[in-house]
Amino acid sequence: MAINQCELRPMGKSIHRKEDPRFIRGQGRYVDDIVLPDMLYMSIVRSPYAHAKITGINTDAAYQVPGVKLIITGEDLEKMKLAWIPTMAGDVQMVLATNKVLYQYQEVAAVVAETRAAAVDAAQLVEVEYEALPVVVDPFRALQPDAPVLRDDREKKSNHIWHWEAGDREKTEEIFQNAPVVVSQDVRFQRVHPSPLEPCGCIADYNKGTGRLTWYVTSQAPHAHRTVLAMVTGLPEHKIHVISPDVGGGFGNKVPVYPGYVCAIVASLKLGQPVKWIETRTENIASTGFARDYHMKAEIAADENGKVLGLRVKTIADHGAFDAAADPTKFPAGLFSIVTGSYDFQQAFVEVDGVYTNKAPGGVAYRCSFRVTEAAYLIERTMDVLARRLNMDPAELRLRNFIKKEQFPYQSPTGWTYDSGDYEQTFKLALEKIGYHELRKEQAEKRARGELMGIGISTFTEVVGAGPSHSFDIMGIKMFDSAEIRVHPTGKVIARLGVRHQGQGHETTFAQIIGEELGLSADDVLVEEGDTDTAPYGLGTYASRSTPTAGGAAALCARRIREKAKKIAAHLLEVGEEDVSWNGEAFEVKGLPSRKVTMGEVALAAYTNLPEGMEPGLEATYYYDPPNLTFPHGAYIAVVDIDTGTGAVKVRRFLAVDDCGNVINPMIVEGQVHGGLTEGFAIAFMQDIPFDEDGNCLAPNWMDYLVPTSLDSPHWETDRTVTPSPHHPIGAKGVGESPNVGSPAAFVNAVVDALSPFGVEHIDMPIFPWKVWEILRKNGVTE
Repeated sequence: MAINQCELRPMGKSIHRKEDPRFIRGQGRYVDDIVLPDMLYMSIVRSPYAHAKITGINTDAAYQVPGVKLIITGEDLEKMKLAWIPTMAGDVQMVLATNKVLYQYQEVAAVVAETRAAAVDAAQLVEVEYEALPVVVDPFRALQPDAPVLRDDREKKSNHIWHWEAGDREKTEEIFQNAPVVVSQDVRFQRVHPSPLEPCGCIADYNKGTGRLTWYVTSQAPHAHRTVLAMVTGLPEHKIHVISPDVGGGFGNKVPVYPGYVCAIVASLKLGQPVKWIETRTENIASTGFARDYHMKAEIAADENGKVLGLRVKTIADHGAFDAAADPTKFPAGLFSIVTGSYDFQQAFVEVDGVYTNKAPGGVAYRCSFRVTEAAYLIERTMDVLARRLNMDPAELRLRNFIKKEQFPYQSPTGWTYDSGDYEQTFKLALEKIGYHELRKEQAEKRARGELMGIGISTFTEVVGAGPSHSFDIMGIKMFDSAEIRVHPTGKVIARLGVRHQGQGHETTFAQIIGEELGLSADDVLVEEGDTDTAPYGLGTYASRSTPTAGGAAALCARRIREKAKKIAAHLLEVGEEDVSWNGEAFEVKGLPSRKVTMGEVALAAYTNLPEGMEPGLEATYYYDPPNLTFPHGAYIAVVDIDTGTGAVKVRRFLAVDDCGNVINPMIVEGQVHGGLTEGFAIAFMQDIPFDEDGNCLAPNWMDYLVPTSLDSPHWETDRTVTPSPHHPIGAKGVGESPNVGSPAAFVNAVVDALSPFGVEHIDMPIFPWKVWEILRKNGVTE
C-alpha cells in the first residue's frame, strides 16, 4: 500500500508516483502537443523498394500543392555535407538516399508545408524513378561470395560488418573434446520492435536572429543528441537547446538520431521557421530502430551428472542496411557475452558476426541492455535441452550449476565481474511460491488424460548501468551520469539530472533517494530532467542505467551537500564538527541527541548564519562514474495449458522473482516488472517483423505487428530477494529491463515442456497458435 510521501526516510517505501496526477488528468506535454508561432509541418517520401537505384526525382507536381514551402532531397544535403551521418557503431547512414535505396521505407525526400495535410499530399506527388536491384534479406545468403554487395560506399566490398569474440577458444575446445555429454541448439530471436505508444518526432526551431536552435524531441538522451547534432550540423553546441518533454515510452527506440530529425533541422535552418515532424505508426515500425534478429547456435559440454563444463556460441547478427546500434566491439555483441548466465562454466567461447541486409537498420535495446535478452534466451533454451538429454528435471539441473553466493565477486569466463547475488535463494523462493513439485504432479496426471500442460523455467543474470567509463563509451563520451541539487533557504529542493524518464517514475524515485540522504520527505524534492539548458550533462536513460548511474550521482551529490551542512550544523550547535553526527533525519551532538538541528534549519542558515569564511548556499553537482556495472538477477516460472483443438496457448500462471539489490520504491519496481513481463509475453507469442524475398516489410503496423492489450496480458505474480550491489552508493542494481530479459525463455520453455511428449525440443518465437496446431496435427492429436 502506498504511503504519504511527506513521510521522512522515504527510501524503500511505496510512495505514489509524483508524475501521475498530470498524466491522469491528461496534462502531459508531449512533442505533438507543442504548437509554435508560424510552425510548419514535414512529411517524408519513402522508398517502396528494398534495393534499387534512384534514376531521377521530380518535385514539380509536389511544389504545386498550396502551402508547400520546401522540398529537400539527398542532393541538397550533399551540398551541405549532411547526406550521411555517423551512427553509434562507427558506421555512417544516409539521411536521404542519393544513388540508391537499401531498404523499404528508406527516406528519399522531405516535404515541408504550412499544414500537415499539405505536406502529406505533396509527398505523395514527389516522383521518384527507381531501377530495382537484387534483394538480400537472409543474413546467411548475404555472406555468400556471390551475394550482391549492398554497401558499395564502404572500402570493404562485402556484406560482413565485423567479427567479435570473447572467451578462450582453445581451452573451450579442449573441454568439448573430453566432455561426456554435448548438446547443441539452433535458436533464432526474431526481429521485433519497441513500438512505444508515442512514435518518434521533433520540432526544430532555428532563430536566425540569435543563431540558436531549439529542438524539441522525443529523446531518451537529450545531451547526447545535442552533442551529435553539433558534430553533424556544425552548429556550436552552446547554440543548441534540446528539450525532451514528456516521452510516451521509449524502450530504446528513442536513443538514435533518425534522418527525420536531421531533415527537420535542415528545413528550419533554411526557412527560419519552426518545423514539426511526427512519424506515423508505419514509419515508426518499418524504419526506426528494431531489436534482436539474432541467429544463434549454442553448445553445452557437461558431465553425466549434469555439471556444465563449457559453452560454445556462434551467432549471426542481422543489422539491416546500416550498423546503427553502438560500437560493435562493446555494445551490440559485447553484452551478449553475458550468455553464460547464472551458471558456473569453466570455459566459454562466444563469437558474433554482424551482417548487412536489405532491411531497416537498428539494433536498439528494446527494454534490455544491448543483446542481454538474446543471450539470456539462448542459454536458458539450451539448458532445457541439456536437461532433457540427461532426463533430469530442469530445476535440478539449474540448482547443480548456479554460481554460489560465496563465489562473488565472480569472474565469468567471458570477462565479466559479477558484483553480488544469491541465485539459489532466489530460485528456491520461486519454486516454493509457485508450488513447483505440486505442479509437476498435476502435469503428470493431466498427461495421463491426454491434456497438455507445461512448466517453463528461466533464470537470468542481467548486466546494466552502461558503465564503467574504462569499459564503455559511445563516440568517445564516457558512460557517467550526473545530478545537480540545490537546497533552498526553506529546506525545499530542486534536483536536475542528466537522464530522461519515459515512464520509469524518476520524479518519484530520485526524490526518494535525495530525501533519504538529506533527511527530507520526497515531497520536498522537485526533480527535473530533459532540458539541456538546465540539467547537467548526462548520457540518458537506456540499458537500465538510470538507477545505477544517475541514482548513484543523486545519492553522492546529496552526500556532498550533507558534508557542508554538517559544518553549518556544528556552527549552529556551537560544537566542533567532529562532535556532530547524522541520524538520518537531523544533525545531533554526539551523546546529547536532544541537541539537534534539521536540514531545514541548516538550509536557512546556509543563506543567513554561516561560519566565518564559508561560501553561502547549499548546493552541489556530482558526476558519477561507476566502478563496475551492476548485475541484477531473477528466477521466472511460467505455467501454460494448450488447447489441443486450436493450438492456442493459455498462460495460467507466471511468477517473477527478481533481485535488483536495494529497492527504492517497491510499487514502482512492481509496475516496471509488470510492464516488462507484458512485453516479454508479446515477444514470445505475438511479435515478429518478417520480410518477403523482395524485402517487403510484412508487419509495418499494429494490424500485423501485435501489441498486447489488458485482455491479452496474463496475471503476473511477483516477489523479490535482495543482494545489494557492494559498489553502488545505495546498493541498488536496476530492474526495468530484467523482466523482458528473463521472461521469453520461460514462456518458450513452458510450451516446449507441454509438447515434449511428441519429441519437441524447440520452437522458435513467436509461438503462434498455428505453429502449435501443426505439431499437434502431425502427431495425430487434432485434425
